[in-house]
Amino acid sequence: MADNVSTCSTDIGALPRTVWTVLTSPELLSRVMFGAAVDSDFVPGSPITFTGEWEGRRFEDHGKILDVDEPRLLRHTHFSPLTGEADVPENYHTVTWRLEEVPGGTRVTLTQDNNPTPEAAEHSTENWRRALAELRHTAELLSG
Repeated sequence: MADNVSTCSTDIGALPRTVWTVLTSPELLSRVMFGAAVDSDFVPGSPITFTGEWEGRRFEDHGKILDVDEPRLLRHTHFSPLTGEADVPENYHTVTWRLEEVPGGTRVTLTQDNNPTPEAAEHSTENWRRALAELRHTAELLSG
């Protein structure tokens, strides 16, 4: 499964600290995560949960915060019971948000590993592209 990684990036017209604020504020991150309620204190080892509705189905996804390097890196695990897979570590994704200051703002690169097939990886990439577009919109609004 190592080859089935979703990767996408976007440039945002806001400083990394502003983008970081969106990523670590549950209320703002909810916009990025398609309206899901997000709960976490964003401290390594702490839980992170996403609760909402996706494609007409209720979900309660969860994971753990792995790494925090403010304002450059946020890494967490993610598991969705909607997959029908067992809730065991080998079925979790690792989602990595990398922020890099670039002229005019921030480049955000997101990766999600452990997708079961190339098709699943591409589906995840498309979803993450939509999420990054909302991250860009929200961070640019916040930066004024």
